[in-house]
Amino acid sequence: MSNAGYSQLPSGGGGDHQRRQAQLMASTYDVLQRSGESIQRSNQIAIETETMGAEVLGELGEQRESLLRTTRRLEDADQDLSKSRAIIRKLSREVLYNKIILIVIILLEVGILIGLLVLKFAHL
Repeated sequence: MSNAGYSQLPSGGGGDHQRRQAQLMASTYDVLQRSGESIQRSNQIAIETETMGAEVLGELGEQRESLLRTTRRLEDADQDLSKSRAIIRKLSREVLYNKIILIVIILLEVGILIGLLVLKFAHL
């Protein structure tokens, strides 16, 4: 069996067929080329996104370290404040004790003065 009879159409359609096939090839080539360009753009965007992600990740790491240092400083400040509160309470108690002792001394002096005045005027 020979395919020679199928290679040309009787109405001269062989040229039309070749033209359609050439158009189809050109169209397919254009689609393929656009697809390739789209893939290249997608790859470029992916690379840029990856770079940005790495930068953001680096910045987040730095911020995390900064937050950890700040947390440590706040904990130290809290400990210092607790020590300061204890010292202030101790000083307040000492001031109160000193006031009480001073009041007792003043009362004793007033009592002694009254006693001396009573003794002095009682002997006259």
